[in-house]
Amino acid sequence: MKTTLFTLAGATTLLLVSCENPADKSTEATVSEAKEVSTAAATGQKWSFTKNSTITFVGSKVTGSHDGGFKEFSGHFYVDGDTLAASGHEVIIDMTSTFSDDEKLTGHLKSADFFNVEAIPTSTFTVTAIEAKTGAKGETHLLTGNFNFHGVTKSIDIPVTVAQSADAINLKADFFINRFDFDVKYPGKQDDLIREEVVIRFDLNAKPSATEG
Repeated sequence: MKTTLFTLAGATTLLLVSCENPADKSTEATVSEAKEVSTAAATGQKWSFTKNSTITFVGSKVTGSHDGGFKEFSGHFYVDGDTLAASGHEVIIDMTSTFSDDEKLTGHLKSADFFNVEAIPTSTFTVTAIEAKTGAKGETHLLTGNFNFHGVTKSIDIPVTVAQSADAINLKADFFINRFDFDVKYPGKQDDLIREEVVIRFDLNAKPSATEG
């Protein structure tokens, strides 16, 4: 009898762990209507992403979660004096480079049910403002930009941590969005529904364009 109880308790614990929502440990991005992008020329020096930059995501459903990301993307920051410029920063993601921890899932993510990469092969994030502001988890700045994803453009506010030296800049973030805001609405199986929240993490490293690598 005791063995049965211990087995049931263990199974219950595993079920609770598998049902955890990764977004509960992340920070929600504020999503609103797209903002006007300045047409003025960016000021300062252009710094381009290095090859050790990463953009990853975590999607989850009732029974567990999957890790993924993008193998190919590019982007840049502008540095004005010794600080990031107010605008001119951009990230361009090649959606056809989507990967995940499961080959079958990767193919499904690229299909019309999710990212529809054949019809919409590129996503972009164009910064509209960056403000020095301490976040709830010690982030140093609030980054605002227009996120064009899955053919939908919305403005999102992201708490980020900026570290800067004379020859390198690093931006890190851990946040989540609601995929429904970007018209990604595939529900999953009736008994294994896919959650609306998707956690996105980026670790972007940049150097002056003349020395990128």
